[in-house]
Order: sequence, then structure tokens, then C-alpha cells
Amino acid sequence: MSEVTITRAVRMPDLFRIERFLSNPKLGPQLLFFSGGSALNGVAQGLKRYTHNSVHLVTPFDSGGSSQGLRLAFDMPAIGDLRSRLMALADETVLGHPEVFRLFTHRFAKSARPDDLKAELDRMIAGTHQLVEAIEQPMRMLIQNQLGVFRTACPATFDLRGASIGNLILAGGYLGQNQQLEPIIFLVSKLVGVQGTVRAITDDNLHLGAELASGEVIIGQHLLTGKEHPALTSPIKEFFLNSGLKSKDPATALFPDRNRSLVQTADLICFAPGSFYTSLVANLLPKGVGKAVASRTVPKVYVPSLGEDPEARNLNLADRVHTLLTYLRLDAGADCPTHRLLNFVIVDSSVPDAETAEISACGITVLKLDLITIKTAPYYDAVPLCEALVSLA
Repeated sequence: MSEVTITRAVRMPDLFRIERFLSNPKLGPQLLFFSGGSALNGVAQGLKRYTHNSVHLVTPFDSGGSSQGLRLAFDMPAIGDLRSRLMALADETVLGHPEVFRLFTHRFAKSARPDDLKAELDRMIAGTHQLVEAIEQPMRMLIQNQLGVFRTACPATFDLRGASIGNLILAGGYLGQNQQLEPIIFLVSKLVGVQGTVRAITDDNLHLGAELASGEVIIGQHLLTGKEHPALTSPIKEFFLNSGLKSKDPATALFPDRNRSLVQTADLICFAPGSFYTSLVANLLPKGVGKAVASRTVPKVYVPSLGEDPEARNLNLADRVHTLLTYLRLDAGADCPTHRLLNFVIVDSSVPDAETAEISACGITVLKLDLITIKTAPYYDAVPLCEALVSLA
């Protein structure tokens, strides 16, 4: 097989392509997103109208929020962001499985007594809980089995208050499949009719670390985001994968062949909105990501987050683009041309030209579009952003 490069003029938005994909999303383009967190979930939901072939490579490195208890109890990768993206892409029509979706999005009450929550979990495992009873066989049995594995392995001290049932099912599947995420992600995708592909960026069970300009070393995603703990007081100088949470112990992760194959068949690659370091740059750290991106001659797009990002408070838009390219070149090679790594930056029309001039000077095309409404701020309006992406694909 050989690959050729074809260029075409694009009108933004391309109404012909948009109508074609709206009429048959099953034949929509394969848009590949490097992302994590919840910032892209609204766009992912909207994207289902245009394509059922989007690919989402998600970070499994979180160490706070809904994933924290499971990571500490079972020494496993984070699954909260994977679960939320699977739910965002779930089939919401009558052809899907709304009863499975309801179970996966159910959370135990935060104020309930621990014994009552354990009893409720036992009813789910037995199949007598109303949320589980509503699910048809054999899906019900598959879900009961995953919850049963989780219950058996669960430490007596595990706190079920506020726990997501979807997370518990994913954890049970991970533990029951020789500590592998891929089989249970595949199963859940089928159970809820995911209209796209969701994968962890790597199979490795690792954490995130950063050395600040001040010399301080911070280990753990939950200490970097400025959400659960105070924001960083010094810029990030070095960002890396780490073996554990106790001390600096840099680690190497590999970009799996199955994910590399997805990059090689993508029609567009998008560096998506989200916390700049822990949701976006974290996806670029596994060995092989930069080379895979550089080897694919399709549009490569960066869509920066809106609003203040505590992780990158000191970085303007041009700084973020430069940092993104720097981490891609750690794997692709220091001399890798910019056009092989990034071609477009999409921003809202309100962004001043002064903020984008330096990016344009590097040969990157800046597309200024109307992407925000009063109703959607501080997030992008899914419709114009999705239409921009499918127009470029």
C-alpha cells in the first residue's frame, strides 16, 4: 500500500459535507481526539449527529475525584474519564439500551449509611435491584458478574458513598480480566451502544508528575489541576509520567499498536479542549504518540480550552501551541516540521488578532469562528465546533 497527499479547498463551514454526514452518520469521518476529563463530553454528545466513527483516546492517569478510591483500593488505572466519555457517546435513541445507561450513570447516595449501600450493591449483584431488573438478559448477567467481581475484591474499608455504578462495573471487569482495561471497555461499549470508539491512551498504570520552575516536584494529577487543591504557584517546567504517588520515579509508557492503528486510519486528529497538562499533554507522553501523529498526513487541529486553566495560568495561546509541539517532538524528533504535527488552531471569533499572530507566523492556520453563545459559555457550542471539524476532515 502507498499513501498520497491530496489537498482541497474548504469552505467553513462546508454545508455539503455537513448535510451528507447528518443524513448518514454511520458513514461519518473518523475524527480522532486526544483528550481526557469532561471538557469534551458536550461536544462528543453533539458529534453523534455527524459521525459514529469518532475515536477518543483518554488519559487513565487521574488520581482524584471519582477514580481516587478505586485506584487506592486496587492499584489500577483511572477509569472515571473513560466511563464519562463512554456515556457521552452512548446511543440515546430507542435503538440503544437506556436501561443500561441509567444504571451506568447512577451514583450511590452520599449521605447513606455504609451498610445500606453494601446491601444495595448486593441487590444489584443478585439482580433484584430495580435498575438491574430492568435490563434484559444476557446483558443483565454480564453486569451482575462484573459487580460480583468488584464486591469480592472490595476492601471492607472501601467507601461506596457517591460511587458511580459505571465505575464499579468497569473496575470489576478490569479485575476479572487479568488487570486489562481493553476487554471491559469493549464490553461496555457494546452494552450502551457507544457510537464511536473509546480507548485508554495506554495500558500502563501510572501517575502524573511535574517539576515546577521553582524546583518543587508535584506528584499526582489531583495536586496539579487547581480544582481539589490550591492552584500551582509556579509554572510547570517538566511534565512526566511517574510510577507512583509517593516520590519522583519517572516511568515510560508505550502507545499500544491498536491505538497507533487508529491514528493511521484517522481522517482528522484533534488536540481537544481540557486541562492543558493533565488532560491534553498527558496523552502525548507515552512513547510512540508523537511519531504516530507525525506519520499521518491528515488535518491536525488544536482547540484550546475556554476560560482560566489553573494548570497553565502563565501560558498565553502561542505558549500553549509551542508547549504542545515541544511534547510531540519529544517522540517525533526535535527536527520534526511543524506542519507534520499541527496545521490548524480553532478559536472563537472574539480572540484578538494579537493573540494569534505569532501562531500564524509559524505557518499554522488560525480559524476564527463563532463558537460561543451566552447559553454555552464557558464551553464551546457543540454545533459550530462539530461542523468545523467535519468540514476539515
